[in-house]
Amino acid sequence: MLTRTLDIDGPVHFMDFGGSGPTLVLVHGLGGSHHNWMSVGPKLARHARVVAVDLAGFGLTPLAGRSASLPANQVLLDRFIQKVSPSAPVILVGNSMGGALSVLQTAENPQRVSGLVLVSPAQPRADDSRMELNVFVLFLLYSLPGVGELFLRQRSARRSAEELAREQLALCCRDLGRFPEELVRAHLEFARERHARMPWSNDAFLQAARSLVRLLLRKPRFRAMEQGIRVPTLLVQGADDQMVPVANSRELARVRPDWTYVEYPGVGHTPMMECPELFLETMERWLEGPGRAALEAATVRVEGVGT
Repeated sequence: MLTRTLDIDGPVHFMDFGGSGPTLVLVHGLGGSHHNWMSVGPKLARHARVVAVDLAGFGLTPLAGRSASLPANQVLLDRFIQKVSPSAPVILVGNSMGGALSVLQTAENPQRVSGLVLVSPAQPRADDSRMELNVFVLFLLYSLPGVGELFLRQRSARRSAEELAREQLALCCRDLGRFPEELVRAHLEFARERHARMPWSNDAFLQAARSLVRLLLRKPRFRAMEQGIRVPTLLVQGADDQMVPVANSRELARVRPDWTYVEYPGVGHTPMMECPELFLETMERWLEGPGRAALEAATVRVEGVGT
């Protein structure tokens, strides 16, 4: 595994897990980074070249004068894809906000995406969905100008970087004991580094959170993008997800019955961290079955793609 950097109007860091052949691009969620994929990236590299990007304002990628909004990061993701796979489309694997970004990217530039894996993707609320109160309050605070900034400043002043990182992980999984020890340690170490060296991280977080809320409130527009996707798609959802209620993905699975839908009982928001072996089994089964066409398309040169 190597951490590498590209210049896309500023540095963009990504983890290169190695592998060869078609390219899988792993896209983290709100507040995440390439660390979210460290339990599954090396084994996915048995099937393809695997890279995990840090979006602008997240992970090791600074804002550097750029925006962390979803539209801006979708453009960054598109340019990243062109650089890492200039002559063939890629398979996008997106968790949470990264899932919404992957839908945006596929809708805007379908010729650059051969397949999708949406892992507890951020999406419009289902008609029968109920967001947990603590999550609703958090996003309400994030959304209010001035209030969100004050809330994050006060929270940072009251809690250590490690405590904040543990809170973030607790939203992903109710039982932190289910996360591999190495993964938790990596997240805590990075939280300390971010606190010491990345003063822009709160601004980036709020920019992304607010743009995500605006996007998902426009349900008809977002559903139209999902319905327009024409590539093989795997939808994975934890039934015990606090951030994305399982009802949301169940409704999406009804909207797109042609997609492969897999639901994990007792699993939270980040299956690739909480149950990496089960997630890998699901990915491998899909890549050998419905997703095989995506792998094959990702190895074929596409005219006009690239820079």
